[in-house]
Amino acid sequence: MNKRAILKKITTKLAEELEVYLRAAQFSRAEATHEQNKAESKYDTRGLEASYLARGQSRQAAELEAAINEFGKLTVRKFADDEAINLGALVELEQGGESSYYLLGPRAGGTEVIHEKNEIFVITPQSPLGEQLIGKKAGQALELKLGKEVRLAKIIAVK
Repeated sequence: MNKRAILKKITTKLAEELEVYLRAAQFSRAEATHEQNKAESKYDTRGLEASYLARGQSRQAAELEAAINEFGKLTVRKFADDEAINLGALVELEQGGESSYYLLGPRAGGTEVIHEKNEIFVITPQSPLGEQLIGKKAGQALELKLGKEVRLAKIIAVK
């Protein structure tokens, strides 16, 4: 798989999400300061609630901007056959006879993209799965502890 194309799809998806959050934050800010949302009594919190919403959306937008920047700085490289999983690795994992693909990224865990008819999930080193994969190599079998569940898995490839 072309990792550069996968990273481009991830940054494109993050940029699209960023646009949505920026528009939503702008709308919420306008709503918070609109004349109709001026408090009519001490119990009227419409304007305050809109300002909280705008602040949360702005924080999310800042988080997405940081993720886009970090993915832009991520070095695209091919991992050697005996090299351990680390940041930037594309991992093919087999569980129960089915393969799944994970990109170990700096941020934006949970982001999903489709590449060559395969779902690629972004995980971070801090995620439960990321913590268990860091340092492992292709060919290794492991027991993944995900919540209360334990699953047998095998690392098919590290790219």
